[in-house]
Amino acid sequence: MNYLAHLHLGGSQPGELLGSLYGDFVKGPLQGRWPADIEAGIRLHRQIDVFTDSHPVVLQAKQRFPKERRRYAGILVDLFFDHCLAANWTDYADVPLDDFTTRVYRILHEEAELPGTLALIAPRMAAQDWLGSYREFAVMEQVVAGMSRRLSRPEGLVGGVTELERLYVPLQQDFEEFYPQLQAFAKGRAALDNP
Repeated sequence: MNYLAHLHLGGSQPGELLGSLYGDFVKGPLQGRWPADIEAGIRLHRQIDVFTDSHPVVLQAKQRFPKERRRYAGILVDLFFDHCLAANWTDYADVPLDDFTTRVYRILHEEAELPGTLALIAPRMAAQDWLGSYREFAVMEQVVAGMSRRLSRPEGLVGGVTELERLYVPLQQDFEEFYPQLQAFAKGRAALDNP
């Protein structure tokens, strides 16, 4: 899953929200490097990634792409699923999307020491409303272009948005089948970490 889904699933407290994002920026063992609530969020992030990457519906979604695109299908599916979540936010969340994203951006702004690259991108994330903008499919072009710049072989994502557009309905159906299961998984894992 991508940023918005991780934040949505990570919990409502500031440390949980931070940890749910840190999971993309903090690698290796934790061992008390961060406060307990942030480390719990990082662990949940990692568990969500494992659950997602091995789930039959997600594997099916990746198989929808042509063979030559499959190496990058995981990236495209993650981004598309964030689009589905943002576009259908009220089906999955009680708080309006704009209120949720405003709170996340405030928490990021108030955190004095964000890890690594997150410290660099957090101001842009807020200024450009990365999380809220996912609701518009047209934004996928910019997001995929940004992702391709971070890859060693950026040509792998060329034409990716066209593929997403072609596969929109079946991928949306995959999301609708998968996301409630992911919500239940995340809720169960969080309960284990915070009894």
